[in-house]
Amino acid sequence: MQDLQFYTVEKKPPIAWVYLNRPEKKNAMNPPAWSEAPVIFQDLDQDPEIRVIIVAGKGSCFSAGIDLMAMTQELPELLDPNQKGNIKWSLLHKIYNLQDSITCMETCRKPVIAAVHGNCIGAGLDMITACDVRICSKDATFCLKEAAVAIVADVGVLQRIPHIVGQGHARELAYTAKLIDAKRAKEILLVNDVYEDHDTLMVEAEKLAMEMADNAPLAVMACKNVLNYGIGKSIDDGLKHVGTISTNIIPSEDLYEAVAAFSERRKPVYTGK
Repeated sequence: MQDLQFYTVEKKPPIAWVYLNRPEKKNAMNPPAWSEAPVIFQDLDQDPEIRVIIVAGKGSCFSAGIDLMAMTQELPELLDPNQKGNIKWSLLHKIYNLQDSITCMETCRKPVIAAVHGNCIGAGLDMITACDVRICSKDATFCLKEAAVAIVADVGVLQRIPHIVGQGHARELAYTAKLIDAKRAKEILLVNDVYEDHDTLMVEAEKLAMEMADNAPLAVMACKNVLNYGIGKSIDDGLKHVGTISTNIIPSEDLYEAVAAFSERRKPVYTGK
């Protein structure tokens, strides 16, 4: 993997920790935050020793959102008052690349857990909605900020958050750009659990990851594939898709191990084969 400027990756098989690591700027997402993410998640996707990924922030918070000053240098089209067709075409291509930088967490075959403390604003919220599971500490705050800074959220949160919290809550968050606390985030199902402090959050994130990692990797990855595919599809479409996925992963060495472990009354040891 290339030298990283924004993230720090710690592989502790079967778990990988991906830290947003720009604490002096409250993990505000500058150009490397966007360019490095697809490389990281492609690497973790392909690493057979990694079964679950935890995304967290170093320093005082998860992320203060996009680094607007740094990104306007990367995206000069944003402030060009005389945009022509070629300039708009260039901007559209750059927006698609930014979208891919968030979507890579959703398309990574391994489960991704977001462990959030402190502020999770704007682009930080985009990121965690692309994760499979979100948990936080009691000091966490969340904001779908874009409307307050005169832009539309265009890298994925508006597409994903309605499936997490429902249309009503999603629209309230988007239209008001209000800040909500951890208690409210749990009430609307944005997060699964709230923990007392950062240290407890990290311990519980690892426990949750290990619960996932203990199961057969092929089956867990297949579950993620099927759940992702099912968004926006009919039940019949989903049933046909899961039928093909099930057919493709059966039989496996892990299935044989599950049967053997059951008959021998022991815990199975899965290899992902």
